[in-house]
Amino acid sequence: MIDFLRDAPVEGSLDVVWHAGWPSPKHDPAPEIQVHAYTEHTVILRQNKSVHYEAPFVFLLFGNDRALLLDTGASADPAHFPLRETVDALVADWLTRHPRPEYALLVAHTHGHGDHTAADVRFADRPHTTVVGAGLDEVTTYFGLRDWPHRQGELDLGGRILDLIPGPGHQEAGLVLHDRHTGLLLTGDTVYPGRLYIEDPAAYSETVDRLLDFCATRTVRHVLGCHIEMTTTPGEDYPRGTTHQPDEPPLQLTTDHLHALRRALDETEQRRGTHPYDAFVLVYRD
Repeated sequence: MIDFLRDAPVEGSLDVVWHAGWPSPKHDPAPEIQVHAYTEHTVILRQNKSVHYEAPFVFLLFGNDRALLLDTGASADPAHFPLRETVDALVADWLTRHPRPEYALLVAHTHGHGDHTAADVRFADRPHTTVVGAGLDEVTTYFGLRDWPHRQGELDLGGRILDLIPGPGHQEAGLVLHDRHTGLLLTGDTVYPGRLYIEDPAAYSETVDRLLDFCATRTVRHVLGCHIEMTTTPGEDYPRGTTHQPDEPPLQLTTDHLHALRRALDETEQRRGTHPYDAFVLVYRD
């Protein structure tokens, strides 16, 4: 059995250049999915922007009893986005190094938007697999998140514990996960280097406060969202629909960015519209 508590949070590697599409998407030589091992037990995947401009990041975390696939990307067609085949190969490789008589897969989501749930259907018939629906009732019921969004929960993958922090505001079923093994805070579309779309300002503001309170008493090595939409020029983003982003910043943010987000929300509370900041752009949706 792997001791996921030893030396936690362990340090991983973000020494990676994310593929950001190609000038001519039809001629992109890169694979449909970029795979990067953050640690031996943690894999970060990115859908190619040449396949879908959203290019969401997907996370695969291994525990002793089961793995968690967090989000399933923006495309369902395996010919263009072979997520099931990629995940199956990664699980098989992990099991070669860490044999188990039986091993399960849990498919869950940071939130319910289509660019994070499209390939759910590809896992519906996978043996030993549970796909948690993306609706609020399904999320709260499966994870036992009573008194939503005021009470947190836990997810045990078999010695690897993740804290579940309700994160509505961008979408009503938003969920932020903190992995105690790596110290990664997986924020979905709540905060990332890009356009932060706010559907419910009050709920979003409360989510940011919830995250700040959580981070004040936990070790967070990196804040990882699910997209990169900014350029390396502070306050400048790529237009929506861009399929080639040659001047991207890194994916990872820090807890300082959460404090910057809190200040930005306070500054724009009564203004709505679109408001660029150095590392993100606030977009209030009417």
